[in-house]
Amino acid sequence: MEKVAVLGAGSWGTALALVLADNGNDVRLWTHRKEQAEEINQKHTNNKYLKGVKLPDAIVAHHVLDSAVEGADHIILVVPTKAMREVCQRLSSTLSHSVTLTHASKGIEPSSYKRVSEVISEELPADKLEGIVVLSGPSHAEEVVQRQPTTVTVSSENLVTAEQVQDIFINEKFRVYTSPDIVGVELGGALKNIIALGAGISDGLGYGDNAKAALITRGLAEIARLGTSMGANPLTFAGLSGVGDLIVTCTSPHSRNWRAGNLLGKGNDLEKVLEEMGMVVEGVRTTKAAYQFSKEQSVEMPITDGIYRILFEGAKPKDVVDELMTRGRRHEMEDLSNLLGERYS
Repeated sequence: MEKVAVLGAGSWGTALALVLADNGNDVRLWTHRKEQAEEINQKHTNNKYLKGVKLPDAIVAHHVLDSAVEGADHIILVVPTKAMREVCQRLSSTLSHSVTLTHASKGIEPSSYKRVSEVISEELPADKLEGIVVLSGPSHAEEVVQRQPTTVTVSSENLVTAEQVQDIFINEKFRVYTSPDIVGVELGGALKNIIALGAGISDGLGYGDNAKAALITRGLAEIARLGTSMGANPLTFAGLSGVGDLIVTCTSPHSRNWRAGNLLGKGNDLEKVLEEMGMVVEGVRTTKAAYQFSKEQSVEMPITDGIYRILFEGAKPKDVVDELMTRGRRHEMEDLSNLLGERYS
């Protein structure tokens, strides 16, 4: 039995805590809201994020960070990317021992363009980190808590560390693969949220499956184009944390990025959409980061450009779609070569 602290009691953090509890681990679930911790401990529910779900008694909630991480063998970070630095800074002053730290947050930091693992390594000293692992893949919390079959990937620069995290999570309903490509796994999970916004916009406009299939496919080419420019293995984007996560996030109403895009496509402005969602929509922040970085690096990302203009410049969704459909001619193999790691000639 491992002592595991899950930091972040939103839907995904709670779902991962449930998997860990099912596997017999000592699970502490941290939230900064005292009333939420009391609900989890007294009623064994977390109704704001997972309505109607009964949580195992083995999950013990804490609203004090020190007590949540005391003696923990593993820490699972599942906080929004905008809060990542602050939480890591608090951990740095709180931890009195070294731990394996896994994050399951999907985003890129605007302005610095840092991946989450890079933020963690900047904020936590090496003597408090036995290793950094990323967990990503096609996984809706709503299905995980129902113990429906789910498959994810864990990645670390150290295979042994990744396998240790694989061991605490894997069971007959929650299958876990390992990957050595931490850059690609992180970027696949982050960048697909941009395309999910686009898929929701397409559905909100009333377009059909043809349009969405094209958007997903061309979106994958954009993800691979930017990802390889940042050092990822292009083949990673053909796996669970690439095309797998892209499909599930672009096609399901469980996806908050799809839901936000759907509201945008129906004519709502961004401020109203975010207010109605009531939860973090990582794709909004990631769109800004990817747009800025792609411009600096001269990486062509027309779908990302269009979504950026809808989110931050007031462009009308239908106008953006029309522009994408009337772009100049291209040869598809030029972009598919990004996925194969080859140059088209």
